[in-house]
Amino acid sequence: MSSATVFAVEGMSCGHCERTVSGELSALPGVTAVTADAGTGRVTVTGEVDEDRVRAAIDTAGFTMTGRL
Repeated sequence: MSSATVFAVEGMSCGHCERTVSGELSALPGVTAVTADAGTGRVTVTGEVDEDRVRAAIDTAGFTMTGRL
């Protein structure tokens, strides 16, 4: 069973933002699912993930990871 980790992300404001972040994170090795919620500023990543890679992917998408929840 894969574990889920929730990250706080600043700057998401719409569905397009959610899809952009989800697309970048889904491409990471070990990620099995991603759920981004612009309303709460939370992104849930399921799978075995490296936090530094998650941060870099969110940066590439144009947003800022502010922490792990």
